Parts: sequence; C-alpha cells; structure tokens
Amino acid sequence: MNSVHMTPVPSSTVVAYRDDGPLSRGMGALVSGQLPPLPPLIAGAFVIGVLLLIGVAGSEGLAVFAPVVTLLLAGPGSSHPHDGRFDWLVPPVLRLIEYTFIAACGFAHDVPPALIFALLGALAFHHYDLIYRLRQRVYPPPWLSTFGLGWDGRMVVVSLAALVGFVTGGFVLLALYLWVLFGWESLTCWLATAPSRVVAAETETRD
Repeated sequence: MNSVHMTPVPSSTVVAYRDDGPLSRGMGALVSGQLPPLPPLIAGAFVIGVLLLIGVAGSEGLAVFAPVVTLLLAGPGSSHPHDGRFDWLVPPVLRLIEYTFIAACGFAHDVPPALIFALLGALAFHHYDLIYRLRQRVYPPPWLSTFGLGWDGRMVVVSLAALVGFVTGGFVLLALYLWVLFGWESLTCWLATAPSRVVAAETETRD
C-alpha cells in the first residue's frame, strides 16, 4: 500500500468522484456499464428520503435499510463511463445521501454531536482531498477506495452498528479508522509527489 506509485487520471473523473467501494464496484461489474447511473440514483434518493423520514418519525428500524436501497439502485451504475449530459450530478447526490444517512442515524440514536461531526469531517476531508488531487492530475491508489470502504461500505457499517445497538461505539471506531487512513494516505501521497511537482514548476518557469 504505497501512494508513491500513481496511476494516470482517467478520461472521466466523474467515476472517481463517486468514491465507490467494493460492493458498488462488484454490482457495476455485473452490468458492464450498460445501466445509466443518474435515473436509478434519483429514484433511490427519493426512497431513501422517505425511509429516513419514517425512521426519524419513530419506526427507525426502516431507516437502516437505506444503504441496501442505495446500493441496489446506485451500485450497478458504477461501471458506466458517466458521459451523459447530467451524469456529473451523480457524485453530489451520493455525497448528500451518505452524509444525510450518517447524520440521521447518529442523531436518531443519541450519538454525541461531536462524534457525528468527527465522522462527517473525515469524509469531507477525504472528498475534498480527492477533488484537489484530481485537479492536480494525481489519481489516488486503487487500494484507497477498497480500504476506505466507499460510500456504500461506510453506510453499511453505520447501518449494522445501528442494528446491533452499537451506534456510538461504531461512530468512534469508524471515525478513528477513516481519519488515520485518509490522513496518512493523503500526507504520504503529497510528500511523494512534491519533488516532481517542484521540478515541473521549475521547468515551466524556464520555458
């Protein structure tokens, strides 16, 4: 697991912005890119919104099925090239679903707000870092999306924690794990690419 060996940024960075985990990528492999990503995701967002509203209203057991709904509807689209006119909307919708689900589960189960924001902060840091490095043509190592669990895996972990009644502990462990993973990988990545960026800048200055 070394960030030094970077791979080129693909022609469509929208797919990278999705931040898919192993579950979503596996479902995408089954349809071989034949399923448009946006329409099923919009439908899933509506269903998930209903589930979360019902959960907050009292039947909170239903809300934990939101990750399953999202995975079934959005997962198969992960292998699509995302070259449609409005496919750029897919990553923001996925971010909205993931962040809303985590916050809703946390507040519904009386998780301290500081822990909720700590977990959301780890995700926000990761997604900002992902956006910035892609703008700099530095593609993240393939293993990062696997060990980072992806939006799908993180939602499933939170859902399982809710099902077994270990929500606060689950938030603590997941937040610590993600901060260490994303922080360490980002630091080593930028330290490894710094020399080459300096050389490139000096070359441009001479030219």
